[in-house]
Amino acid sequence: MANHKSAKKRAKQSQVRRMRNRSAKTTLKNLEKSLRAAQETGADTKDELMKQTQSAIHKAAKKGIIHKKTASRKISRLFKLVTA
Repeated sequence: MANHKSAKKRAKQSQVRRMRNRSAKTTLKNLEKSLRAAQETGADTKDELMKQTQSAIHKAAKKGIIHKKTASRKISRLFKLVTA
């Protein structure tokens, strides 16, 4: 455990950030999963889901939760899946 006041604050901040990032990543995974399910079933909502997923991926990249190139790769693969 941290001994100094600043180290204790750092540990607390790291924990908060870790939970925030974890939540955002889970949301991304769920959106991606729902988009893939909609594609398989041929649902009409896949275009709307694609917009939501793309937006969420861009926001995560902007906030540094995922890397910019990872976001680009994910979006590219999802567009390829949806248009196929």
